[in-house]
Amino acid sequence: MANERSYRLYIGGEWVEPGNGYYDVVNPANESVVGQAPEASKQQVYDAAAAAKTALPGWSATKPEERAEILNRVVDVIAKHADDYAEIAQAETGATSATVKALQVNVAMQRFRRYAQGALESNQIPLPPTVSESTPLSKGGLTGALVIRQPVGVVTCITSYNNPWANPSGKIAPALAMGNTLVVKPAPQDPLSVVLMTEALEEAGLPPGVVNLINGQAIDVGEASVDSPDVDMISFTGSTQVGRAIGSAAGGQMKRVLMELGGKGAAIVFDDANLQAAIGAIGTTFSFYSGQICTAPTRVYAHRSVYDNVVSGLTQYAQALKVGDPTAPETVVGPVISAVHRDRIEAYVAKGKAEGATLLAGGERPDIDKGFYVAPTLFADCRNDMTIVREEIFGPVVAVIPFDTEEEAVALANDSDYGLINYVWTADLARGYRVAKQLQAGTVDLNTVTQQMEAPFGGFKQSGVGRDRGSFGLHAYSEMQAIVWPG
Repeated sequence: MANERSYRLYIGGEWVEPGNGYYDVVNPANESVVGQAPEASKQQVYDAAAAAKTALPGWSATKPEERAEILNRVVDVIAKHADDYAEIAQAETGATSATVKALQVNVAMQRFRRYAQGALESNQIPLPPTVSESTPLSKGGLTGALVIRQPVGVVTCITSYNNPWANPSGKIAPALAMGNTLVVKPAPQDPLSVVLMTEALEEAGLPPGVVNLINGQAIDVGEASVDSPDVDMISFTGSTQVGRAIGSAAGGQMKRVLMELGGKGAAIVFDDANLQAAIGAIGTTFSFYSGQICTAPTRVYAHRSVYDNVVSGLTQYAQALKVGDPTAPETVVGPVISAVHRDRIEAYVAKGKAEGATLLAGGERPDIDKGFYVAPTLFADCRNDMTIVREEIFGPVVAVIPFDTEEEAVALANDSDYGLINYVWTADLARGYRVAKQLQAGTVDLNTVTQQMEAPFGGFKQSGVGRDRGSFGLHAYSEMQAIVWPG
């Protein structure tokens, strides 16, 4: 049964009815209706961007201390409503109870708190005086310079469906801290959490027009949020295919972009690795967000001497996982986001079998009456030219490939269109460091799958443009301006 909350658009500081009505947000665990999401008209998207542009001069001129105070108050508001927020987030995403509490709402609070501090970071970079020769344009002498980080302007934030709290907050908080104003477009599959986040921003005292929320399933809603003449930058998390379309549209208008796109994480397991630790870490791919995460190590390259042990361990891991109702405490693997996505994953599994990979776990739809469930799936005897190895599946599917030498492992891992995050497992840290530097990936984890939240995050190749997190994420929403004077 749908909840009784009202979910509307937020434009210019007002909650407004959507121009194109509402649509059902479906709980992927049981196919019930969670709530009615607003469907914006194209004109409302342009109105939201115009409101953000109107609010830009005032917000960008606010003192950093004021921006920090508002972002800190957002944390207090979220904390006050955290249980209610978590309930809605779980219903619209199908995330397990452990995941939704620890890694959705809590992470959002951490990110708003982090960028409240970020608002107070210096935006000035002093440069030492330099000596310049005389030219027909100016006399020579000493010149001084100061680099100042200025806000980009109006930023459209287009967020992913796999984490409707952590992902939007990782865009909204640093962009606001830097003095930008925003148009926020959540993923249409689970937008209700972002409506609640916007309510929290309003309750915290954010001035009208600084953040504007639009939403919709229609393609023209997304297109308008990118091509509006009032938008200066697009921050997008999602598929590489959509990222290419956004990049093409933005490039035609010279708009800035920050894009975190697809991933096909490679995990290299050497012969001296702690296999128990490696298998446990790689196995989280099956369970964490049901494999719907771009950082998942879905390609496993195991040294031939430990290949059988790695395959056996991952098989046992996958088969032992409890799949089912994400609200049940014993559940480890919940549903994927939609029936369409479930069918897509199943098509990849069928393709893997057809191309000759050996299926050792999963491959059949779990026997659950309602919901969009996929069994944790493991393939062995894979090759790098197989579809399941080359394309991002975004589900609980892992492929294992043997290698013989360090050079071969590096070559296999780099033989991919993606380069978001890779992993190396070895007891020889000198070798781990040597291999990591050769991997074409924005992040390389050595003997861990833990994320370092101050480290820059983003991808090589088709995995994106730019970096976020920590101060790098703050700077991503700025332009550098040099002010030069005679010494």
